[in-house]
Amino acid sequence: MNAGSTLRALGAHPQKTGPRLAVAFALLLAAPATVLAAGCGSQSGSGSASSTITVFAGASLVDAFTKIGDQFTAAHPDVKVRFSFAGGPDLITQVRQGAPADVLATGDLVNMRKVADLVGEPQPFARNKVEIVVEPGNPRGVTSLKDLANPDLKVVLGAPAISAGQVTTEVLDEQGISVEPVSLEDNVKGVVTKVSLGEADAGIAWVTDVSAAAGKVEGVQIPDAENATSTYPIAVVKSSKNARDAQAFVDYVLSAAGQQVLRAYGFMPPSGP
Repeated sequence: MNAGSTLRALGAHPQKTGPRLAVAFALLLAAPATVLAAGCGSQSGSGSASSTITVFAGASLVDAFTKIGDQFTAAHPDVKVRFSFAGGPDLITQVRQGAPADVLATGDLVNMRKVADLVGEPQPFARNKVEIVVEPGNPRGVTSLKDLANPDLKVVLGAPAISAGQVTTEVLDEQGISVEPVSLEDNVKGVVTKVSLGEADAGIAWVTDVSAAAGKVEGVQIPDAENATSTYPIAVVKSSKNARDAQAFVDYVLSAAGQQVLRAYGFMPPSGP
């Protein structure tokens, strides 16, 4: 907005000024640029009151990252955090297509490697493992992975491309168990939802997602000797326009406070047995 348009808004024409309007016009010309900019909009940089970062994260991180986001904002009141949760393949496709993400967190290393040229150095921040998910009361009496091979049992699994699906495939193949699923879901929460709605008798999902749906489903543990884990990496997207704030979020996830939240939601430390 310039001085002329400001005077027009006040009912005056900049070229038809009396003594009083001439003084007003002179004052407007002398006004600091920041005052004029305030009326016309301004662009915020990292650390400004309106700085916002967008975090792309795997669907299994909804609850934990939402809590971490609240805590991060409390510690960094000048930064807002916006989340976009989806299955790993969807996140990777969006980043590849130039979606405005500042941080990327996936449920496995495989998907993160697919965008290695677009992100900074990935940092492991958690691990997860799977378990069998059944309806409350376990009416079909599922007790082991072998039970899932029963052709009379409606089983739903994660698609092989998503993190939970990768681990599920690894676990079943390692045990030599063949399962014919009634559907393959493109994110792990879809597996839990179908079981909770009675659309499937059982499925395999992250321990954290089964726990988050307590009361709607139950979990049947898979012995560690038959199970597998997945490491979750997080990285700053190279094209981020708020790289400093994005790195601050990554640092918070890796901090004692962030790790405490992840443990509370059932995630395992990023390294260990």
